[in-house]
Amino acid sequence: MDVDLTQRAFNRHKVPNPIHIAWDGEQALSFIQRWDSGETTPLLILLDLKLPKVDGFEVLRVFKDHPEYGNIPVVILSTSTEERDIRSAYQGGANSYLSKPVDFETFVQIVENIQVYWCQLNIPPDP
Repeated sequence: MDVDLTQRAFNRHKVPNPIHIAWDGEQALSFIQRWDSGETTPLLILLDLKLPKVDGFEVLRVFKDHPEYGNIPVVILSTSTEERDIRSAYQGGANSYLSKPVDFETFVQIVENIQVYWCQLNIPPDP
């Protein structure tokens, strides 16, 4: 349901960047192999902490420890507002931590702000 909500929010704002989805932590980690094989690396990674198979904290650790892809910004988008989760995410290298809102309109606004800041205003380092 969260993935559908996120896709609808991005589609509503006609986000021009391609969106790739991982349904669990294993699929998220498989993106490293895809990037190594020449697939374009993302401008931004939106990451939920509560993923099946491999949790989001482990996915974050692997991404941030990677010598080539560790500089890709990772925004945590989670239902958790637990201080320990927020602290662990930032200690693990998260660039931002956002709480998923309950209502769709607020969620759409957050998605728009993420897209504008990270994909339009932010200046990433050269690969």
